Amino acid sequence: MFLVNNLIWLDPDDDTTPFPSVDRAMREPDGLLALGGSLRPKRLLAAYRRGIFPWYNAGQPILWWSPNPRAVLFPDRMHISRSLRKTVRNGEYHITLDSAFPAVIQHCAEPRPGTPGTWLTAEMIDAYTLLHQLGYAHSAEAWWDGQLVGGLYGIALGNVFFGESMFSRRSDASKAAFVHLVRQLQTWGYALIDCQVASPHLRTLGAEEILRTQFVTELNRHCASEGQPVPWRMEIHSDDVA
Repeated sequence: MFLVNNLIWLDPDDDTTPFPSVDRAMREPDGLLALGGSLRPKRLLAAYRRGIFPWYNAGQPILWWSPNPRAVLFPDRMHISRSLRKTVRNGEYHITLDSAFPAVIQHCAEPRPGTPGTWLTAEMIDAYTLLHQLGYAHSAEAWWDGQLVGGLYGIALGNVFFGESMFSRRSDASKAAFVHLVRQLQTWGYALIDCQVASPHLRTLGAEEILRTQFVTELNRHCASEGQPVPWRMEIHSDDVA
């Protein structure tokens, strides 16, 4: 571990070196904390427990972030619009959990309209797929007419779900998967959904911003246990969601 432009460089061959305190994260760009290291499970899980996540482009070293404020969603404060509530109640989409993790993450990695590339590198896809195989990463899928048309994936630690990315190929597909997932997590006693950075899309679902200090306090309180065993299965009906 050494300093590069006042940032901690983590040894890629040593996953035991701790991350610096998130209080040391830069203000510009917001939340940049460290670089280097690896995406092996030990390093990744240590990062999420500390409120840190990787985000970088192909050709860059791994960049580690902990922005302030932090976008989160408390399950009991989720907002479901009238139109989305109608979609959910009508059962337009069949929602599953952990049924197609590789396909979900591959869809999430596809470039968005108007963007030249993707932040989900092959290395990251491999890393999160391994976490899924180990029981830490999970997906929610929305199916329409037998086709996968929306979904999301993230990491579960204790009673916190760390959302990573979502995709949609049909109107409200990813939102339908998200609200089903949140309601299911709520029945399992989950206390917090990490959304990382606020967006208009997430705000419509009830995401809000809290200070990083409060976020870290929530993690210390809710990340102690190992959470649900894999594979996850949807145990609730659409009538229980909206």
